Amino acid sequence: MSTPFPFTAVVGQDDLRLALLLNAVSPAVGGVLVRGEKGTAKSTAVRALSALLPEVDVVVGCRFSCAPGAPDPACPDGPHETGPGSSRPARVVELPVGASEDRLVGALDIERALAEGVKAFEPGLLADANRGVLYVDEVNLLHDHLVDLLLDAAAMGSSYVEREGVSVRHAARFLLVGTMNPEEGELRPQLLDRFGLTVEVAASREPDLRVEVVRRRLAYDDDPAAFAARWADEENALRARIVAARALLPEVRLGDAALRQIAATCAAFEVDGMRADIVMARTATTLAAWAGRTVVLAEDVRQAALLALPHRRRRNPFDAPGLDEEKLDDTLEEFGGGDDTPEDDPDPDGPGGGGQPPQDGPEGPQDGPVDTAEESARPEEPAQPEEGQGGRPAGSGEQSAVRAAEPFRTKMLSVPGLGEGAAGRRSRARTDHGRTTGSRRPRGALTKLHLAATVQAAAPHQRARGRSGRGLVVRRDDLRQATREGREGNLVLFVVDASGSMAARQRMSAVKGAVLSLLLDAYQRRDKVGLITFRGKDATVALPPTSSVDAAAVRLETLPTGGRTPLSAGLLKAHDVLRVERMRDPARRPLLVVVTDGRATGGPDPVALGTRAARLHAAEGTASVVVDCESGPVRLGLAGALAGELGGTAVTLDELRADSIAGLVRDVQGASGAHRRVA
Repeated sequence: MSTPFPFTAVVGQDDLRLALLLNAVSPAVGGVLVRGEKGTAKSTAVRALSALLPEVDVVVGCRFSCAPGAPDPACPDGPHETGPGSSRPARVVELPVGASEDRLVGALDIERALAEGVKAFEPGLLADANRGVLYVDEVNLLHDHLVDLLLDAAAMGSSYVEREGVSVRHAARFLLVGTMNPEEGELRPQLLDRFGLTVEVAASREPDLRVEVVRRRLAYDDDPAAFAARWADEENALRARIVAARALLPEVRLGDAALRQIAATCAAFEVDGMRADIVMARTATTLAAWAGRTVVLAEDVRQAALLALPHRRRRNPFDAPGLDEEKLDDTLEEFGGGDDTPEDDPDPDGPGGGGQPPQDGPEGPQDGPVDTAEESARPEEPAQPEEGQGGRPAGSGEQSAVRAAEPFRTKMLSVPGLGEGAAGRRSRARTDHGRTTGSRRPRGALTKLHLAATVQAAAPHQRARGRSGRGLVVRRDDLRQATREGREGNLVLFVVDASGSMAARQRMSAVKGAVLSLLLDAYQRRDKVGLITFRGKDATVALPPTSSVDAAAVRLETLPTGGRTPLSAGLLKAHDVLRVERMRDPARRPLLVVVTDGRATGGPDPVALGTRAARLHAAEGTASVVVDCESGPVRLGLAGALAGELGGTAVTLDELRADSIAGLVRDVQGASGAHRRVA
């Protein structure tokens, strides 16, 4: 077994280490979500935690880690008699992003269950993680059906495996720890709320700290065992402090004053539900125990808010998580008071000053704090350019970016036909989850049994197989896999006209609001997105296809306008991007969204060039929709004509709204469909 990097040797990252240690003291805190850029020791710190966790007493031979004093009465390996067990190290079980459902929850042998009536069950990762830590690296990239299973297990403390009326249940109480890079996409709100605490990590900009990081990593790589031995005393001291804090935790008193501060803080930041209040209370109590106190102070409540609320506060999905610390301090001061604060603090090194283990170990000086990612400030509202004749802005140069209008709920846009792409919520597809539409012979392990088809396949052979009793003689060749239909995520490629004609009459704010609304819809439907803009003489890939809808929103916010309208350049750039993406991920079907008023200017015969570029997409059957941004009493209908050349659908900005009186937007027309306008 490889020697893990010592937890106490991690440089800086104070918030990360504190959050992990609090969960080691009290698993009831609810786990940690670690957000940050790549290369910031997120995974290293989580894996290092395993060496600090106290040992677990388990029933000998139980695959589900039942406690000897209180075994699970429904354990598949039971029933167990109460009595002495054996001790083993606490487990940190890693869930790979590409894991199958059977690998997570376990597999039931359907053939033996039907033929012999035996519940032959092979435990999965949830069973391994019971009474331990379940670690998910890149948790934001986890497939939706695995997220659903995690949510169920985290909510109920148990895992159910169902296969056509045959079920197995086992305990699954674990500490959930996840890491993610926000640039690769956000996390579903339901799973986000299941993490008790969240921390933002970033690489330090201090040269001395960066030098120390490199020095320790090189020393560890040269001789892991020797490096770990040099940090053994610090590790033992921290392990002893965890044990002491666990013993002190039941004696900690959460007074009424601290409880009022917790409730007032959650109300002030408008968090949904009551889970935040409960998590803050548990975290503040654990912080007091960690500091060696039996009374919760205001500083514990403040630190608990900084760890438990950033990912829960009500916010626009494209905003970075964070708290207004000035507002937090004002709230705590307003609702402070009471008799909870003792005259003398028994431990001046509380969670605000010395909650972390000392870092002046054998490899270098004491570590300083690490900068954390702060909430990005929105740009100031720029002055709008004056309009010239014909509604065009005065001058031909680049104009400042304008802020997007408020987003709204959009109508459903989907790709026609039946796909087989990644699970999502947009277009129809053959998936592992959804309504049953038929059956087939299984390819590999059987996961979803089609019971009627299996019985139908086995029935004609019962006499030849010597059936004598009431049971059905089933063999592997009889088994049939259920085929199901659900929804897939698509690649939504936005091609946005940023020319001078779009800036006329200050339309760009409304256009950006519409694109932002479509991005929000793509976030909710688990799509990949890309952003292409065209203006002046050329088109630019503002954002290559990515799962990070946030990144697309940032690019959109700073998008300038002005110049001519090279429509053909935008469509040709989109054609190149889609060609590359088809080679990378052929199963993910694209949806082309062109946001324009339909004008084409600049160069020789720009209209003909735009038409030919549009027909390239039509020839390849790319599903497309044109968001018509033309406004005013007189409309030329150029965007509608473009949609006709694309073989797609045209919809105005007003018709895009889900609450408009226009008809529903259904499947986007492919190349084989006729052009239509939603009306």
